[in-house]
Amino acid sequence: MKVVIVSPERTLYAADARRVVVPGAKGRFEVLRHHAPIVSSLTEGVVKVGGDMPAEFSIKGGFVEVSADCVNICVEEKSPE
Repeated sequence: MKVVIVSPERTLYAADARRVVVPGAKGRFEVLRHHAPIVSSLTEGVVKVGGDMPAEFSIKGGFVEVSADCVNICVEEKSPE
């Protein structure tokens, strides 16, 4: 599935992935291929992308939209400490 993660400043990730784990407003959840369409707000936590190009992003919050094997995530990055 196609995963795109953006912040107001830049595109953080754009590639195919096998799974994405996000900190949803009602709890952490995982998105796999053929996931039902969903829109959810995100809370502070870590977005984890699994696949050929694995990645992790610490976020303050944001939202996720899943539709037709596309995952679009808009986040506010957490500042490095």
